[in-house]
Amino acid sequence: MDIRLLRGAEIAPHIDDLARLPIAVFREFPYLYDGSLVYEAEYLAAYLRSADSLCVLVRDEGRVVGASTALPLIDETEEFQRPFVEGGWDPARVFYLAESVVLPAWRGRGLGVRFFAEREAHAQRLGRFDWCAFCAVQRPAEHPRRPADYQALDAFWARRGYRHHPELHTQYHWRDLDESEESAKPMSFWLKELAR
Repeated sequence: MDIRLLRGAEIAPHIDDLARLPIAVFREFPYLYDGSLVYEAEYLAAYLRSADSLCVLVRDEGRVVGASTALPLIDETEEFQRPFVEGGWDPARVFYLAESVVLPAWRGRGLGVRFFAEREAHAQRLGRFDWCAFCAVQRPAEHPRRPADYQALDAFWARRGYRHHPELHTQYHWRDLDESEESAKPMSFWLKELAR
C-alpha cells in the first residue's frame, strides 16, 4: 500500500476518488448513508480551501482504497463549530478529524491507527491546537438496521486517548438508505488533548 499525505489544494486531483469512498463505506451501519458524488465533491471543497487541511490517502496498485481527512475546526461549518462555541470552547484551538474510510478488503491492516497518528501529528506540527476532535453518529441500540454482529468503535477510540463528550452534540442531515428525504442525525463529539 502507498500512503500519501496531501494538504489543501494538493487534494484536488483526488476529489473523484475521495468522493466515491464514503458513498461505498458509509452505506454500512451506523451511517446508512445514501450519498451522491456531487454532494461529496461539494463537501470536500472545504478541504481544498483550507491551507491547513490534511488528507491521508491510501492506494493499492494505483486504486484509492482508503482515506482520512482533517482540518482546523474554524474551517468547518457553523453547525460543527456551534457546540464548541456554546460550550465555552475556542474553535480556533480545535483540530477537527473528519472522515476515515477504508474499503472492507483493506481493513484490519492498521490503517485506522495510522489515520489518527498522522492527523494528530499534523495538528501538532501546525502548533496552535490544544485538542483534536471528531464526531460520530448516535444510533439507538434497537435500530432495525443494526447488524447482530455490529462492533461499535468506542473502545478503539478510547485506546487512542479520546473521550466522549456527549454534551458537545450537533445534528447533520443526510438521507438514509431507506429514506425518501434527508433527516436530522444526532452527532456527538470525542476529544483528545494534544501533548504540549
